[in-house]
Amino acid sequence: MDHNPNFSSGPCSKRPGWSLSSLNDAAVGRSHRSVLGKKKLALAITESKRLLGIPDDYLLGIFPGSDTGAFEAALWSLLGPRQVTVLVWESFSEGWATDVSKQLKLDPVVLRADYGDIPDLHAVDWSGDVVFAANGTTSGVKIPDWNWIPADRAGLSICDATSAVFAMPVDWSKVDVLTYSWQKCLGGEAAHGVLVLSPRAVERIESYDPPWPLPKIFRMKKKGSVDRSIFEGNTINTPSMICVEDYLDALAWASGIGLDSLFERTRKNLEAVEEWVVGIGWIDFLARSKDIRSCTSVCLMIVHPRFQKLQEDEQRSHIKKIAGALSDASLAHDIASYKDAPPGFRFWCGPTIETHDLRRALGELEKTCLEKIPFLSD
Repeated sequence: MDHNPNFSSGPCSKRPGWSLSSLNDAAVGRSHRSVLGKKKLALAITESKRLLGIPDDYLLGIFPGSDTGAFEAALWSLLGPRQVTVLVWESFSEGWATDVSKQLKLDPVVLRADYGDIPDLHAVDWSGDVVFAANGTTSGVKIPDWNWIPADRAGLSICDATSAVFAMPVDWSKVDVLTYSWQKCLGGEAAHGVLVLSPRAVERIESYDPPWPLPKIFRMKKKGSVDRSIFEGNTINTPSMICVEDYLDALAWASGIGLDSLFERTRKNLEAVEEWVVGIGWIDFLARSKDIRSCTSVCLMIVHPRFQKLQEDEQRSHIKKIAGALSDASLAHDIASYKDAPPGFRFWCGPTIETHDLRRALGELEKTCLEKIPFLSD
């Protein structure tokens, strides 16, 4: 059986059995506004809504710039009428806080937590809009559930769910805005984002005009109303039809096994890591409690006392050498922690990952760590 060594947290591993021949029906050389192009884009939208169980009165559209582009379009188009709270516990949510404060100049309330932890979700003021990530891709920390979001909230719930959708359940009644990129949990080709809007979010767009200029790729409004054609496949700018075809292929695979099976595959991968960690005394999860432990972007740290006493640059040097050795041997690629996160390892464990590949990679990681840092066996 071939071993898949790809554990990058973005772009993520392709679906099992994928090959370039999966893209043979791509509408290459055709306009995205042709009958064929619109048909494929519309299918990507309807299949996404169907598979994810998104309510019929929610809109879903494809945007440029990956999850970042979709999320920025939401921030620039929706924020302003109410106080904004941003929840920060890793690098990407820190970026959203920076954009809201320094670019939109909205003086947000920022609730922060260190890597491995999460802010007090029950301290959130829902009279205003709330910006948060469902899963911190760089910290391996997810929200524990959706119960902390009230049904009678006055503000909008604005969620970056790029490393959660298709791998973790979403309570759509608690979501007004949600974004993701298909290059995460389904392993699609990068550069395209998806934006989901609830009726409350649509009402905000139609009743509010931001005081700042909106770049063309963020504009969702036409003659005072949301331009619904965007959410039917008439994208704002030209998408890659090869990437769209790749997403359709991933959706077909996901539909074939079902959403619950995607969740189960991801849970089993996390369980494999948990079983491995229990048997090793010198490694642990970065997430400080199990209820907030991510099942997709699983972050690990070496907790041996001698390693923890090293300077951070020394720790990073060890991690880089170990990750590099595993990648050079094609045993596990891209497993070093994110550059802004504490030194450690990060394994993508989403639904396109096979558990047997993960177990093998973890075994090789253990062996390599002991070879490169002999005192870990003390």
